[in-house]
Amino acid sequence: MIKKQHIIFLLILLLVSSCVTQFVPQIEEEKELLVVQGLITDQHETDTIKLSKSLPPGEVTAAKPVGGCNVSISDNLGNVVSLTESVPGTYLTPSSFYGVIGRSYTLHIKTNSESGNLTYESYPMEIVPVPPIDSIYYEKTVIEKPAGFFKGVDGCQIKLDTHDPENICKYYRWDFSETWEFRLLFDVPNQTCWIKDKSHSINIKSTVAFNKAMIKSYPINYITNVTDRLKRKYSILVNQYSLNADEYFYWEKIQNIAIQVGGLYDIIPASVPSNLYCVENPSEKVLGYFSVSAKSSKRLFITDNFEGIIDRYNKCITDTVYSPDFPGVNITAWILFAHKCGGPPCVPFYEITTNEGCADCTLRGTKVKPDFWVDDK
Repeated sequence: MIKKQHIIFLLILLLVSSCVTQFVPQIEEEKELLVVQGLITDQHETDTIKLSKSLPPGEVTAAKPVGGCNVSISDNLGNVVSLTESVPGTYLTPSSFYGVIGRSYTLHIKTNSESGNLTYESYPMEIVPVPPIDSIYYEKTVIEKPAGFFKGVDGCQIKLDTHDPENICKYYRWDFSETWEFRLLFDVPNQTCWIKDKSHSINIKSTVAFNKAMIKSYPINYITNVTDRLKRKYSILVNQYSLNADEYFYWEKIQNIAIQVGGLYDIIPASVPSNLYCVENPSEKVLGYFSVSAKSSKRLFITDNFEGIIDRYNKCITDTVYSPDFPGVNITAWILFAHKCGGPPCVPFYEITTNEGCADCTLRGTKVKPDFWVDDK
């Protein structure tokens, strides 16, 4: 009797699971909307405007870039600069262009015939000054406590302090780029490399509710032991941006949605207001934001000892051979170390690996040392 009940239960589960289908809600909004992602700053560096089409509900493919557009930026003094398309959908400012604090900037977009020959503009956006970052520092955290011979597991919380003595900048945003050095265990030609990554989360803060525009101990990034970032030497460059109130609330809404959905730069929801509009059809929704910000940056190096960091290369040796000319050398297997002898009865042999990443660091990073990298003395 019990066995028969189990069979019936399994049949019900199979029937229910076979009836599960993806639900794509029917909405009245256009399936493809223009998405604008762009930022200009007061720094002497090339700024980028990216144009694409949004994805309809249920789609998970990459967004379609919108190329062949005429893109320009004007300021409140009548100056206009045209952007150059580098790859489809990506437009770059001239090398001579940079934003000026106190000026307002407007983005202009004229699409091609494929996109309907439409004109899009942003509302004028003023660049608000931003103070320098006072300090960036880190604190060790305990992931697992030491016990006996176990040394424990450490994490690393990176924080920053900043303040505006003029009390002008009340809305802040930060992003960062990481670089870390790693070295393979064996003396191979490509032994030391560097890896770069960038922030994948939204970091914003407002000081409107405070008497002073001061931020203390803001947690900018947390590094766990499941990465080898802290194995040798690590660097983080933090960029601090000034925002106006409208852009701050834009990022706040994106942040709330990213927390719920789990993706930062996936589809930007149409419910998040933009500062762009279609000139011919103002009721048409435009996604994204044209950002203008003052920018300040500060770098931190970390060379401390952290316990419990993952070892990616502890199982590299997979076999030994007695000749460096074995079949598949440098194709399916690579030499890690040569054991040589001074004479009989010892026979020289070679330790090899079938994991190419154990013999060539360029599979993960680059051998080109960054210009800002400082070697320890």
